[in-house]
Order: sequence, then structure tokens, then C-alpha cells
Amino acid sequence: MTNINILFIGDIVGRLGREIVKEILPSLKRELQPDFILINGENAAAGYGITKKVYGELIETGIDVITMGNHMFDKKEMIKELEACPNLLRPANYPKGVPGKDYIILEKKGIKIGVINLIGRVFMQALDCPFKAGEEIIAKIKKEASIIIIDMHAEATSEKYAMGFYLDGKVSAVIGTHTHVQTSDERILPSGTAYISDIGMVGAYNSIIGMDIKSIIERFLTQIPHRFEPVKEGPGLFNAVTFKIDAGTGKAIEIKRIFKVLPAVKKVEKEE
Repeated sequence: MTNINILFIGDIVGRLGREIVKEILPSLKRELQPDFILINGENAAAGYGITKKVYGELIETGIDVITMGNHMFDKKEMIKELEACPNLLRPANYPKGVPGKDYIILEKKGIKIGVINLIGRVFMQALDCPFKAGEEIIAKIKKEASIIIIDMHAEATSEKYAMGFYLDGKVSAVIGTHTHVQTSDERILPSGTAYISDIGMVGAYNSIIGMDIKSIIERFLTQIPHRFEPVKEGPGLFNAVTFKIDAGTGKAIEIKRIFKVLPAVKKVEKEE
């Protein structure tokens, strides 16, 4: 029996989040021995979207696939740079014709692993149905990929749970992203799919979802729009999940949360 160990790192926020990944990932690799590493990178470049440079920086750390979300095209230049970022995955339920990949399949230990990124529609932008989009791609790739992982980038926990049960037994894992707050509901669903509502984030520990506390509170108090900026210094937060999949059956054997606080991270002088 071949088991595949997978590490999925939470939404990375700004340059501080990237520095945290660089600092903690080498030791985590030695400890967990992951065969496949994913990260959600939709907030990786100054908190909004991703750039080709940031993509390359993350891939150099050993990340296999970078998933995205509702900030996919915040950096407009990425529309032209997508071909230069082969392991970057956009949500599959964007309308037909939108640039980018609907799914990615990579091989590890002789096992092909498929990754699909979906955006929820509750309290989010109006895109095509994630349930139908996911099901169509699964039908397309299931004969090729022994393991299929879903990044369900959504606001509502109910919608994430619905996706988990809808795809239970059809995919190896449904992993929630977007809220930047790690949930404690990791489990293996009845038909063998690993599930968690949200894996959390990588960024500043003393922040509001990675962003400057003062400006967010000011927005709540006044309702006047403020641009939120990632926190650039202080303790760091690293959230992730690790899960093990039986490559023969495609079913999950275990799933565990990772929650680490780094006492101090080098101050980021310039956000990019």
C-alpha cells in the first residue's frame, strides 16, 4: 500500500507571510516528510493577488501547486503571465474563456495527483456553480488522477460543508480556504474524504486576518472605506493541514491541523 503525505498551507498574506513560509518550511519538511505541498496564494503579493515574481519565490521553497481565489486577478498583469506560471491554479468556476488552468495534475512517487480550485457563491462574487464545475472536472480527470484534492475557497461554512458531503467519496480531500481563521472541524467524512472548513492563514499573528488592526477597526466604526495593508512585523502565524491518502483507494487515512506561532519574524521594510 502506497500512502501519499500531503501538506496544504493556509492563505499566505503579504511578504511577511512569505518570509514565515521560508523560515518554517524546511524544518516542517524534515518533520512531516510531505510528498506533495500546496499553498493558497491569493493574498501573497502585498495582500492582494499574486505576481510572477512572488509565484517564483514560493515555488522555489518547494511548493508544488499554488491555488487562488477571489483575488485571482487583482494584479492585472497576471492575465498575461499565467503561461509562465504553470503550477498556478485559478478557480475552475470562472466563466468559460477566462485565462488560466481549471485543474493541475502532477505525479509524485508514481502517483498522479489532481488539484481543483473552486470559489463559493454565498457572500462572494457571482461566478458559475462550483458544484457543477467541480463535478465536471472530476469526471474528466478521475481515470488519470488516483488522488484528487479540492480547494474550496468560500466564505460560508455551510457551503463548504455542502461541498464536502457532495463530493464525499468522489475526491480525496475538500480543504476550505478564504476566511484566514483556522477551524477545528477537521475530519474524514463517511465515504473517505478528508475535510476541514478552513485551514487558516500564514501572516502576522497580531493582526485581523493578516491586515493592520487599526484600519479595519476604523472601517467598522465609521463605515468609510479604507485600504487594508498587511502587517509587516511582529509574531508570525503559520496555519496548515497535513493529511495522508491511500493511493490505492484515493481515500483519506488521517488529517491533522498545524497551528504554529513564531515569536518574532524579521520586519518587512517594503511590501511587495
